[in-house]
Amino acid sequence: MDFLSTPEAWISLLTLTVLEIVLGIDNIVFISILSGKLPQDQQKKARQLGLGLAMITRILLLLSISWVMTLTSPLFNIGSWVGINSGDWFEKLAISGRDLILIIGGLFLIYKSTHEIHHKLEGEDDEEGNVKAHSFWATIVQILILDVVFSLDSVITAVGMAEHIEIMIAAVVIAVIIMMISAGGISSFVNDHPTVKMLALSFLLLIGVSLLAEGLDQHIPKGYIYFAMAFSVLVEMLNLKTRKATKKEPVQLKNTLKK
Repeated sequence: MDFLSTPEAWISLLTLTVLEIVLGIDNIVFISILSGKLPQDQQKKARQLGLGLAMITRILLLLSISWVMTLTSPLFNIGSWVGINSGDWFEKLAISGRDLILIIGGLFLIYKSTHEIHHKLEGEDDEEGNVKAHSFWATIVQILILDVVFSLDSVITAVGMAEHIEIMIAAVVIAVIIMMISAGGISSFVNDHPTVKMLALSFLLLIGVSLLAEGLDQHIPKGYIYFAMAFSVLVEMLNLKTRKATKKEPVQLKNTLKK
């Protein structure tokens, strides 16, 4: 543990913690949307359990890092099935264990976000606005599936940035604790604002496409994705502020006319 006395170790811990939080934002959004479909008294428990499972998944993957890195070895090549036996495309069509996880996770995320968007637009709730009850454990299973996918990239990033497993695990634990504290506020905000929820579902759809592309060796720089998400959030915040201000104007006009 002598390495903790070096400034490099603390800088690595801080940087990795921030990065883990950034990489975990999409996980929080997904958990918030799924837990929002549960009865009110189960939502907090689902969020905490979902993030707790995410932390356990990441720690287990870190502890089995030698196995995780073997996932990058090709299992089969789609190119050989379609008659491509050389060149860049042959290399891009080689599918590893990591690619399979990303492809399956991406397809699941695309399906889930599309299903939720359809649900919101088509108005499948009953006329009284009651939300159909969802199974607590079915929700947890869905969260766990995506935890594995999101954790895989997070762990590979951690390995590339830190030398000591203790720093990686500490960064994961700190990041998840911070996410647990903020998850309630994020979940309430997303569920209280329909347009924000639709935007969040669009983000999940975008991330699903990104995961699918990554699994097919078509790398999309995450900086572009995060910039697009941040810009969209900024625009939505301005829209919310504008709508809030607009609601006050009719009252002011009525008072003026009365005078």
